[in-house]
Amino acid sequence: MRAVLTRLWRVRKALILYAGLLLMGLYLGDLLRDIVIPEVRPMNEPMMHRLISLTLILFVVTAALPFVPGAEIGLALLMVFGGKAAAVVYLSMIGALTLSFSVARVVPLSMLSSGLSWLGLRRAARFADELDALPRHERLSHVLNRVPSGPGEMVVRNRYLALAIAINVPGNSLVGGGGGLAFVAGASGLFSFPAFLLTIMLAVAPVPLFFAFS
Repeated sequence: MRAVLTRLWRVRKALILYAGLLLMGLYLGDLLRDIVIPEVRPMNEPMMHRLISLTLILFVVTAALPFVPGAEIGLALLMVFGGKAAAVVYLSMIGALTLSFSVARVVPLSMLSSGLSWLGLRRAARFADELDALPRHERLSHVLNRVPSGPGEMVVRNRYLALAIAINVPGNSLVGGGGGLAFVAGASGLFSFPAFLLTIMLAVAPVPLFFAFS
């Protein structure tokens, strides 16, 4: 028990930050729904277009942030606007995930390592330093050597499928949400941009397609 408490004390900053980000993500998600949904009322076509445009901008910005429940917000918007907004919601989610992934690609791993170290996550910081010292094409083999054989290795080798599944798991905001998952994917250097884009295009498609053709 003492060892567990000692470990928790070491990572107290990380736990506080996690709780703060999770609460912020839930707050932003509720805020976006409150902004959009109460405005739904009989309106002419130009008004509807303006509302959908505002929703598009807000949705892309918020869903790109870690711990924001982007999938749940998208589903709420689809339930409110129906199939006519399916394409907008789909493109918004693709844009949000791509934005998060692209930002992570340009953030130096050394900066992430410093942040992890400050949070008390020393093992994660050392791992980030190890990846930073390697060219991108060597990172996959390094990660495969580090993860335990079996399920861990299978997840890394099938990382695109794992990402697609994780994006669609309800409640994934607890592990960062779509924006957080996309950010980690971009920062790791294990995902190529074209393959990542294709993965999220397929992963996000089922629900908007259902509403579009229902």
